[in-house]
Order: sequence, then C-alpha cells, then structure tokens
Amino acid sequence: MKKRYILGFLVAGATLLASCTKNFEELNTNPDKTTGEFIDPNYLLSQSQITFSQTGYDQLLFQSMWVQSLASTFNYYYNGDKYVLASAGTGYYTYTWNRAYQGYTLIYEMKQLIKDKAEYANLNACGTIMTALMMQRLTDLYGSIPYTEAAQAKYGNLTPKFDTQEFIYTDLLKQLETATATLDASKAGPTTDLFYGGSVDRWKRLGYSVMLRMAMRLVKVAPEMAKQYTEKAYAGGTMKEIDDNARVMADVNNASNSNSDVLRTPDDFREVRWGKTLIDYMKTTNDPRIPAIAEITTKNGLTANQTQTAGNNTASLQMGMPNGYTTSSIANAPGYPGATPADPAVQGDAPAPLGKYSRPRFDVYATDRGSANFIYTYGESELLLAEAATKGWAAGNAAEHYKNALTADLATLAKYNASGVAAVAPADITAYVNAHPLLTSTALEQINMEYWVTTSATFNFNESFANWRRSGYPVLTPVTFTGQYINGQVPRRMPYPTTLLSTNNANYQAAVKGMGGSDDFATRVWWDKQ
Repeated sequence: MKKRYILGFLVAGATLLASCTKNFEELNTNPDKTTGEFIDPNYLLSQSQITFSQTGYDQLLFQSMWVQSLASTFNYYYNGDKYVLASAGTGYYTYTWNRAYQGYTLIYEMKQLIKDKAEYANLNACGTIMTALMMQRLTDLYGSIPYTEAAQAKYGNLTPKFDTQEFIYTDLLKQLETATATLDASKAGPTTDLFYGGSVDRWKRLGYSVMLRMAMRLVKVAPEMAKQYTEKAYAGGTMKEIDDNARVMADVNNASNSNSDVLRTPDDFREVRWGKTLIDYMKTTNDPRIPAIAEITTKNGLTANQTQTAGNNTASLQMGMPNGYTTSSIANAPGYPGATPADPAVQGDAPAPLGKYSRPRFDVYATDRGSANFIYTYGESELLLAEAATKGWAAGNAAEHYKNALTADLATLAKYNASGVAAVAPADITAYVNAHPLLTSTALEQINMEYWVTTSATFNFNESFANWRRSGYPVLTPVTFTGQYINGQVPRRMPYPTTLLSTNNANYQAAVKGMGGSDDFATRVWWDKQ
C-alpha cells in the first residue's frame, strides 16, 4: 500500500539530510528550498488520511460507552461506562485532539507547498475537504477550538486563539462549497490517495457529503443554514454507492489498525463487550448484522473467555451487557445469564462472569490488523438525506434514501476486511430492507436509530456520539454510580486537554468563558440544543 512508500520516503529524506554535509549550510538556511525539492505534497495527504483515520483509544474509552454501544465492568473503562475517572482518564482528553491536529498539520503544510500552483488544484481542494473532516470532529467533541491560527507553531504562533463553533461551521461550509465545486475530473487527482485511489469524482461526492453532514448538525441551532447547505449538497451530488465510503485500509506492516491493536491487548479483549442497549435494539428488528459483529466464548471458564480466538456468532446466543456494573456486581444485573463454569480440564480455571455476554467479533475487529478505518459512509449520507427529505427540503425522497441506507449499511460490513468475513448475505439484506420500510409516524426515530447502529458496527463512535446529541436517538438512561464526574445525565462533551492550562492558558480561559464558563462534561457545544 502507499503508506509503505510514505514511511520509506520519510526515512530516505532523513538519511539524505544527514549525509549531504557539503550542502548543510545551504539546506539549513533555506528550508523552503529543501521542502520543495524533497517533498511530494501528495504524500502529506495520504499521511494525513492514515493519521486521522486511526482512532483506537481516542473513542473506545469514552464515546463508545457514553452512547451505550459498548460496555465494560472493569476499572479502566469506568471512564466511559460509569462516568467515573479512573486509570489516568484525564490523559485521554488529549487523544482525539492530538490525532486530529496531527493530521491537520500535514494538510496545512501541504497547502503551503502547493499554494498558487495550478497543477495541484484538485489536491488543494481535497485538502480543504480533509480539513473539514478533521475540524468537524474536533469542534463537535470540544466546542471552541484553534482553527484560523491552528498548525502555525512552525511559523512562531505557539498560543493559537480559539474560534467559536459557530464561526468554524460557517467558514467551513463556505470553503467546502468553493473547493468541492472546483474539483475537475479532467485534471490530475491526488496520486497517493488512501480513500479513493485518486478518483476526483469520488472526492467531489465526498465533499458534498461532508457539506451535508455539517449542515444537518445545525438543524436545531440554525435551521435555515442547515436547509440551504443540505439542498446545495444534494444538488451538487453526494455519495451514490458503498465504494464512495471514506475509509482507510490499515497496513499491518506499517500502520496496523488501531482498533485491532486495542482489542488484541489482553486486558481490553477480556474487558470490552457490546452494550445491552445496542444488541437488544438489533434483536427487536431481527437485524442480520448481529452474527456479523458479535460473538460469545465457545468454551466454559475464565481461561477460555480470555483466550484470543474466534467465538460463537450464532445470533440467538448473543446478549449485550448492561452499562454501569462491576465484575463483582454484574450478577445482580436484570436478566443476568450466569457465568460459564470453570473448565475442569484446565488447571486453576475459574468461572467466567462475562462469558455469555457478546464481545466484538474477533475475526472482524481484532484478528485482521489491516482492516478498515471508516470515516464516513454512503449509508450515513443517505440517512441524513432521508431526514432532510422528511422536513420537506429539496433532498429527494425520504423512503428511497432510507432504503438505500439500509442496503448500504448492511453491505458495508463486507468492506471491513479484505476477506469479507463480516459480509451479510444478499438475500438477508433484501429481506431486512423489505421488512423495514420508512414510516412517516416513526421516521425520525428509524433514521437515527439506524445511524447509531451503523456507526457502532463500523466502530465510528465519534460519529455515534455526535449524532446522538444532535438527534436524541437512541433514548439513553444515564448510568448511576458512586463518584461520577457528571450526575443525572449522559455526558455531552469532552473537556479540553489539561495541558492547555500551561501551554495556552489565556486562550483556553477565553474559550471556556465563551462557552458558558465551565470546561466539563455537561457543557453543550453550540449546535447541541435541547
């Protein structure tokens, strides 16, 4: 894969700079010339794509359990499952922040290199779309963030100001409109593109789909702007098939999938389960994705429960675990299925309290370290268009969009791995779609519950969390536990990285004041209205 060449290029560049001592003075005094000679800006796009696509603990510890897609009884996951800080939980405030800004810095540098170079017009537009993807995730999670002054440390700005979410959304939507319209398939596309292999047409559809997603975030706080840009996105042409999914296939040799790396960690493998809220809902709809994503241990005993091997994915046996319990109290949970008894053939074995609860399927989410990182799918964009159409906006037919979305969401799982191990049979897809038409009386709930299911199944919990706050679906019962950092409600936001107090305190304080004066889990971002 092309990521292999990126790493080789960077190593080769470092070696070259170290060995060319006779030109050291010239190189040291003219860094722009060095950059221009040795860096193909296309590589910065692909490096940004893989950097941004990796999530792992960025969203597994908090967001996945806030929306009750996943659950855990272990101390480490108290952070998300029980709203109790544990195991240096505050350190994880930085993960999404750092990841997105690392990716954005690469795009920012790429844009500096290609500025005013007509031959890179398409690459520059792709950079704007990447900027929108990264900045939307950041501002959706934190609120006000460095935007207009971000990524300028190289140029002397070590304390960037924070821009408001309202400003960021307004500006990005304008930039997206301009950049996406300029994409021209008759001209050269990006040459190291990890999303689409350089297809400008697919980038154009992604650009309008990102515009759609940003617009739909604003349905409560700025409905006229939401309508305006949703209709522009639909008219421009959003994603039209699952091959338009924005995803990066990880490379086991150079950049293995961070979600797989997490779930291959012994402690995390034994501690993470699918949530009861999610699996119960999927069972009520007879969702054929259950055996694609879930499994239980095949044998009895604690040893078997912790052994990293494929389990039993029979749909009828799957059971989600409720949030809010500890390993010692889970036996008190309503409907507790009981522990699997110790295996007498294994010396020193013990019962497995979680053995009958479903975990993410090992062959899908853990075995394959070269699996997909999904960023935005065709099915998600169709769900958003379905909701827009229910409002009477010029966005097509709601029932058709919803049908397209269900079909795409079920088919997308086959794209999670090169092997297609999570594939849902075409006949099962057709039967499920036909059995679940969009109904006018429950349309909003159907659309957004499906959005939650599909983003959970693709491990895109950042998006699950954002759309839950926007739509109110699923309806969640907050966890009650001793020592919580938020009481009586599900968290609405991630606090800022604690390092900002020492590295950019004045701008941090101004941002907190502008959002109401509290940097906590209950503070709502601009578009998150009741």
